[in-house]
Amino acid sequence: MKVSLAEMTRQEKLDLLEDLWADIAKDPDLYESPAWHAEELRETAGRVATGKEKFVDWETAKQQVISKNK
Repeated sequence: MKVSLAEMTRQEKLDLLEDLWADIAKDPDLYESPAWHAEELRETAGRVATGKEKFVDWETAKQQVISKNK
């Protein structure tokens, strides 16, 4: 049974996104990152090194996104 995105709840969409990402991540060699991605990673590393940006664990980030979109 196919369900349209318009019919899905926000949580169902987030769950689907997680499932898609987990599937894609199984074989990273199948997908080439775009050139801009390496530059973005360098810029992020620079912000982290200077203390302008900090990391949070995945569960915390997910909860922040979920609570922001409620």
